[in-house]
Amino acid sequence: MIRINGESLSLKEVERIASGEEISLSEETFQRIDESAAFIEKLASQGKVIYGVTTGFGKLCDTVIPPEDAGKLQENLIKSHSSGSGEPLPERYVRAGIAVRINSLAKGYSGIRRIVLEKLVELLNKKVYPYVPSYGSVGASGDLAPLAHISLLLLGKGRAFYEGEFKDFSKIFHLINFEPIDRLRAKEGLALINGTAVESGISSLLIREAFYLVEASLKASSLSLEALRGRKEAFDLRIQEVRGYETQEEVAGFVLSQIKGSKLVNSVPRVQDAYSLRCIPAVYGAVLGGLRYAENIILKEINAVTDNPIVFMKSEDVLSGGNFHAEPVAFAMDHFAIVMSEVGSISERRVNRLLNPALSNLPPFLVKHSGLNSGMMILQYTMASLVSENKVLSHPASVDSIPVSADQEDHVSMGMNAVLKADKIISNIRRIVAIELLVSAQAVDFYGSENLGIGTKETYDKIRSIIDFAEHDREFSYDLEKIERALKERKI
Repeated sequence: MIRINGESLSLKEVERIASGEEISLSEETFQRIDESAAFIEKLASQGKVIYGVTTGFGKLCDTVIPPEDAGKLQENLIKSHSSGSGEPLPERYVRAGIAVRINSLAKGYSGIRRIVLEKLVELLNKKVYPYVPSYGSVGASGDLAPLAHISLLLLGKGRAFYEGEFKDFSKIFHLINFEPIDRLRAKEGLALINGTAVESGISSLLIREAFYLVEASLKASSLSLEALRGRKEAFDLRIQEVRGYETQEEVAGFVLSQIKGSKLVNSVPRVQDAYSLRCIPAVYGAVLGGLRYAENIILKEINAVTDNPIVFMKSEDVLSGGNFHAEPVAFAMDHFAIVMSEVGSISERRVNRLLNPALSNLPPFLVKHSGLNSGMMILQYTMASLVSENKVLSHPASVDSIPVSADQEDHVSMGMNAVLKADKIISNIRRIVAIELLVSAQAVDFYGSENLGIGTKETYDKIRSIIDFAEHDREFSYDLEKIERALKERKI
């Protein structure tokens, strides 16, 4: 069980929660939560003009709401903002978003009661999967629509997955012994939906997956290096050291560990290799640097206060600001998209070399009796389509802004769009890595796997435990599905 205290949630813990691990609130959070909730309740009862507490929302911020309508205001907010569209987000992504929202609210700056957080925790621990459409967030005022769809369940409304389909939650919450909140109080609806939790929660999972896929891609590229009988001089650590990037040194060291003991590298008289081999340290080193930048941003975001207004108990102030604006997330995930697209781009070039007999000195398209057999020719076509789509998806979402709420919210981040694009790119990269693993293993067999290095032999053996060498043409999509599944389950 993971304890949430609002301060130290890690990306790895978000991933564990997304995969089903239960959580609990740390006792140290309760005093902060209770004090800020009591303070907001006091101000609301006095009729103080505070955004979202005794006023309307967005462009309606100048409309004052009577204290007796404070609860109704919050409930109406949840209902009206549940206006998303598109396919529902996967359960893991929704769980990640709920976990991050709980962590942010647990910091005690939001004026929300303990019972509301406890109900969110209960949803997670009972494995309730709310219906959350993919589209609706522009990444400013936070993830309003996605979080509103989640928050509906606290009121006994909305939809949740039950017995194989999404059902009206009002008809099933009693079946899981969930008791909805009788009513929301001042600011609670706004606190629930006004933050970047869903996009930063999903980003946490994407970044974790990206680090794994980059390692898998480096294993595939090491296998390709051997199959192409490349040179290892380009991985000499002295070359990396004089450039000064630690990540470049890490990559070179990793590849050297993979090919250690190889009889294939440096086995042909060649001065130097093509860039897709020789520049692996430079390219993948930059990729690692980009991922660590994104990781640092998202780590800050999942432990941040991102709603509005913010309650500062020491000075007894309630201040309106813009912490809900997801520009940091948007920038990070746009860069993430570019970085991961390059992993696919350089991988495709290596596969092209493996399949082209003029470049590889291997049989055309890596099959015996070519002509009668087309071999792995079309795998490169598939790869090209995936790489091309990633290039399109790498156009930054953050450079776009469409004003909303009658121009009160006149600049938005489009952070969720950046995240949704990144999600598609990660799926494509998994397929691309699967293709290079399939092709490079096939190529190695023409020389004999006994000539491989220590690490590459392990990778090769894993691939061969999943699929066999292709003696003749066959439906390679089945092979790809098996390798892709192994990658998805992190078995390679």
